[in-house]
Amino acid sequence: MKKKVALIFGVTGQDGSYLASFLIKKGYLVHGVKRRSSSLNTSRVDHIYQDPFTSNRDFFLHYGDVTDAISVSSLIKKIKPSEIYNLAAQSHVSVSFEVPEYTANADAIGALRILEAIKFHGFEKITKFYQAGTSEMYGKVKETPQSEKTPFYPRSPYGVAKVYAHWITVNYREAYNIFACNGILFNHESPVRGETFVTRKVVIGLCKIKLKKQKTLYLGNLNAKRDWGYAQEYCEVMWRMLQLKKPDDFVIATNTHYSVRDFVEAVGKELNLNIIWRGKGTKEIGVDKRTNKTVIKIDPYYFRPNDVQSLLGDASKLYKSIKWKPKTSFKKLVKIMVQKEIELIKNHKIY
Repeated sequence: MKKKVALIFGVTGQDGSYLASFLIKKGYLVHGVKRRSSSLNTSRVDHIYQDPFTSNRDFFLHYGDVTDAISVSSLIKKIKPSEIYNLAAQSHVSVSFEVPEYTANADAIGALRILEAIKFHGFEKITKFYQAGTSEMYGKVKETPQSEKTPFYPRSPYGVAKVYAHWITVNYREAYNIFACNGILFNHESPVRGETFVTRKVVIGLCKIKLKKQKTLYLGNLNAKRDWGYAQEYCEVMWRMLQLKKPDDFVIATNTHYSVRDFVEAVGKELNLNIIWRGKGTKEIGVDKRTNKTVIKIDPYYFRPNDVQSLLGDASKLYKSIKWKPKTSFKKLVKIMVQKEIELIKNHKIY
């Protein structure tokens, strides 16, 4: 039986690495696209990397970039994928305010380039397309919780770019009958989350404080609430969406949310740090009750120009359509991340 072929843009990221591993186990031939870098940027896929001279390979890496239409089109023509997953993005909300044009080029027009290549090469009937959306598209929320029918009101260049990618995916689905789906992903974390994202930053910082390798962790808005799930589980949902009889768009979420403050306290609890809060606003501090040492301080630098206070997903449509529900609780997710981080620090892989 001929194997299915998947092409993943953004394979070296958190989601891309989990998805690649998942699809290989499903028997796919997986092609991943990575950007050229002077430093190694493939650590997340090292466990599935195969030497180019190995026979019967099931994982292939290619240089490319969603900001380069020629490379996108050439790869799609060459590989003729059964499924394309667009997980490539400038995905940091705060950074998008500093590089708004690049964010639009990669996150918005990048999706268009892939869809246009599918159409241009006549692959509408043979290639399915998954677009990774984000809860940041809801921004200044119009209702809580947020579902597929909730209007978008993005509050960052990142959110705005993703709204374009969402609607261009819908447009190409309706105009050209491409099997194209949007997954509206609420926050999803893991031990391989980027180190500048708040959950991983908190875990690294508090683990280092626990091991006496750092004194203080600086954070921004402690009261922002997010619907946090486990990234590894969400990647299975991406695949399941492309196995449906008809393409559709789905919110992917846990239907629960917690604040950054809650996350800090949960990580502290895993590390036997009893964090209590003193002061208000930018003068607020987090203190380890046992030692009376200040371990958390607020730095206004980390406040966003337009912050989103609360995001909570309503994934009931997803639960009914593909009979899937998240298995990893908030508490379990924190435990997984803390245990792995301690291991990395002790093995000197995090400094």
